[in-house]
Amino acid sequence: MPHPQKIRNPRRIAAATSAAVLSTSVLTAGFLGLGAAPSTAGEHETRTTTPIQHVVVIFQENVSFDHYFATYPNAANVPGETQQGNGSAATAFTPKPNTPKNINTLANAGLVAPNNPNSVQPARLTPAQAVTCDQDHSYTAEQKAYNAGAMDKFVEYTSRDACGANQYGRTGLTMDYFDGNTVTGLWNYAQNYAMSDNHFSTTFGPSTPGALNLVSGQTHGVTEYNADGTSAVTPAAGSYTVRQPDANGVGTVNGDPDPVYDDCSNNSHAKNYTLAGMNGKNVGDLLNAKDVSWGWFQGGFTPTTAATATTPASCLSAHTNAASASVVDYSPHHNPFQYYASTSNPHHVAPANNAEIGHNGQANHQYDLSKFDQVINTDNMPAVSFLKADMYQDGHAAYSDPLDEQKFITDTVNRIQKSKNWKNTAVVIAYDDSDGWYDHVAAAVKNSSNSADDAAWCQNAAANGVAMAGGYTDRCGPGPRQPLLVISPYAKKNFVDHTETDQSSILRFIENNWKIGQIGDGSADATAGSLDNMFNFHHVRNDKVFLNTQTGAVDTITHGRGGKDDD
Repeated sequence: MPHPQKIRNPRRIAAATSAAVLSTSVLTAGFLGLGAAPSTAGEHETRTTTPIQHVVVIFQENVSFDHYFATYPNAANVPGETQQGNGSAATAFTPKPNTPKNINTLANAGLVAPNNPNSVQPARLTPAQAVTCDQDHSYTAEQKAYNAGAMDKFVEYTSRDACGANQYGRTGLTMDYFDGNTVTGLWNYAQNYAMSDNHFSTTFGPSTPGALNLVSGQTHGVTEYNADGTSAVTPAAGSYTVRQPDANGVGTVNGDPDPVYDDCSNNSHAKNYTLAGMNGKNVGDLLNAKDVSWGWFQGGFTPTTAATATTPASCLSAHTNAASASVVDYSPHHNPFQYYASTSNPHHVAPANNAEIGHNGQANHQYDLSKFDQVINTDNMPAVSFLKADMYQDGHAAYSDPLDEQKFITDTVNRIQKSKNWKNTAVVIAYDDSDGWYDHVAAAVKNSSNSADDAAWCQNAAANGVAMAGGYTDRCGPGPRQPLLVISPYAKKNFVDHTETDQSSILRFIENNWKIGQIGDGSADATAGSLDNMFNFHHVRNDKVFLNTQTGAVDTITHGRGGKDDD
């Protein structure tokens, strides 16, 4: 792949290319060196190492494990509680009697109030408090909250207690958690499929590092560009976009700069921040090399204003969240493939037709979320699909919430289970970062760093001989613990996995299942724990668990082709 400095910026290309060409595959083929016509599915696409022929990764935003599962499987079931936004009664939750007991929750660790070492005690958030303040989830702040492993400085370093109208806040908000009366859908998926209580961010930090770790296991290799993306720039001292740059200005990303290969960066060109481009490979490159179909499907990707010969595209569609706030659907820094020239779709060009989805063509594997709906029940559903919700449904505190998120997740999973592809599909629900929400578990450092951006937790690991993979700083991890669930006919039932995994474990599963190789260059996929223990590949289940998209409660459980109901 060419170095990003040698790639012309997509906006400059738009200005130099006629509007007629923009509507064809010629632009993308010329820019990215791709064939204009979609390929057919590779024959070896079905030659997987497991029975799984389709992986769907639902990649949500900003949740620690304790924030959603602190008291699992026991919910408070407080009479009279209502859900914010619609005034309906909160759903009661009763766990199955055979739910595992040895789950590493806040309650089982004896760290609920009044026994927590932090300066503010944890408290339960009600369904009516679903929309909360966003917490500090920066790379350094999260490490400081760890306090060299004591896990007792979250209030001081990550808590943001006051925020906008119709958002809940209180002193020490970072300590608080929801239970099965609010995150009812996820608790019911855990009851009926497999979850992990030992899954972590690959590194510390916010959304972009988490997204990059999902698809490449690598946050080093970033180059900084000016705000219109026309040229690379030398990172200034303390640059937000590039940390610890080398002599060529290439360093590590540990913040949320927008991608250079995306017309809709900088709030659809309303702002003037520098942009980021990544070197190296991602899983899309590996899948392309083996002719395995794949796609990234994101809410709001379809432009509200298409690119022309002189202007870039804009992506400003919006929805109203549970707090009655209008939220723009598309976030460029949530799309990791737009940081790489090889896998980007700068102008957000739609696929020529549904046959192109998953294959090489003018959209270059980057699609609006609605395109997944069009192939979900067809032979053209990609082997690997990454789904990113509209922002109001992605779970991110402040602009999203667990109730809006639940509607997206349950609706998506229900539709996959009803499709012809369910029989060999694995749905993975994972998160990009913890948002700085408190979690009581720290994984031992596997990849150290000792730069000025690191606190004692990571610096001590470096001093004690823990290596830096690839020799790259500012990639310290694992970071905070997060939820991870697997929903599949091959998922173990009501099972809690204790295998240590991280975001790049999902990457590793895809690499191993389709035998596409690894990223290399110190990527975290080489050492990531395996997801395999969450599956039983020797037994296929015949039950399907359908959840109510409003409440998250179990609607029906069907068995076999006859559709027998069972509760």
